[in-house]
Amino acid sequence: MVATSVSVEQVYEWLADVPDPEIPVLSILDLGIVRDVTVANSVTVTLTPTYSGCPATEAIEASVVTALEKQGVEVAIKRVLSPPWTSDWISDAGRRKLLQYGIAPPQESGSIACPQCGSPQTERISEFGSTACKASWRCCDCLEPFEYFKCL
Repeated sequence: MVATSVSVEQVYEWLADVPDPEIPVLSILDLGIVRDVTVANSVTVTLTPTYSGCPATEAIEASVVTALEKQGVEVAIKRVLSPPWTSDWISDAGRRKLLQYGIAPPQESGSIACPQCGSPQTERISEFGSTACKASWRCCDCLEPFEYFKCL
């Protein structure tokens, strides 16, 4: 399919189905790493990884290529590191999905509420969680451990 026969909006709809490989409840759109989509003779998707050393970057780029090629369009990936990604770019829907998945979404200040029981009585166990963008926390009320998606 010639890329000019698809719209930018259509490409965004397809990208909404591409999950983040580390937090599959989030799409790459929810995560805010899709910076731009252009349609000309081919589709170019501009992505910014959550951090420059993110091990999922190449997997995400491959997933984007696969998803769009399944739609019959040629695609090129443009990786942009500046400005760096920030957790502010996570959509409101993405923040709700994180919470429903059991991961406390990022917040600038205040206490980190437990995603299981909602208690603000929580403590950080470790600055490092299962990925570099998350920290390990525990609720002091329900005693459940949880991950907190750090502000980056």
